[in-house]
Amino acid sequence: MANERVRVRGVSIHRPIIYGNTAVVLTQKERESSPNPDHTHRWTVAVRSAASALDSDIVGGADDLSYFIKRVTFKLHDTYPNPSRNVDKAPFELTETGWGEFEIGIRITFVPESGEKAISLYHHLKLHPWANPGEPEIPPLEQAIKFGPIHSWQYDEIVFNDPYQNFLNLLTQHPPTPLPKTKRKPVPFNPANPGAAALEASKGGVPEFTALMEKEEADKLEDARKAVLAEQENWREKLLEKEKELEKLKAELEAMQYQ
Repeated sequence: MANERVRVRGVSIHRPIIYGNTAVVLTQKERESSPNPDHTHRWTVAVRSAASALDSDIVGGADDLSYFIKRVTFKLHDTYPNPSRNVDKAPFELTETGWGEFEIGIRITFVPESGEKAISLYHHLKLHPWANPGEPEIPPLEQAIKFGPIHSWQYDEIVFNDPYQNFLNLLTQHPPTPLPKTKRKPVPFNPANPGAAALEASKGGVPEFTALMEKEEADKLEDARKAVLAEQENWREKLLEKEKELEKLKAELEAMQYQ
């Protein structure tokens, strides 16, 4: 049992997740019967497994993440009552109504066996349809209803480096459902890759993440890592140059003092 609380050095294991929201326009009847008649949309924000169940009407969520996630805390806009909401069991999601978009803080707390610190993510709540440049960002509600549900989801991977043996055992007992290799449904729109083609590919139903998108995201992360390393090296070289200039000035100052 003691060996289970020993970290397994040199091992990295990850779990693919998605986080984001789906939103729908409230009907006039729903608005009239609501305690907040000025609210125009119903939305659900969630943290889910990346893979979608077959014939599912939601994005992702094929796997129960509670074997490694203990709690997800959603920090809403301060105008909401009790804006910090804890969800302590799967599905890790929260449904509310509102009229405006805002940034939602997402804090993921892992199970005690992990020995890992909580992580924080941020998601901009999306209520209005994705649009091409030049198109209205907020269409009239009557028109927005025709678009159907609005989906805004981000793929990510939670990486555990040097995990404890018992936590590693727990993770390996629950392998994630693999993403489909081919496109079966619309592709989730990503504002980092704008364009008419990407927008068109996201239409037509509930979107789904694929293995190809996973690879593209991994390539982006690797490119970002290389860019950070290059920027660090650039600043290191500048720092060395400044240190040399400083040493030169110190030497000149000392020489002047002895003249």
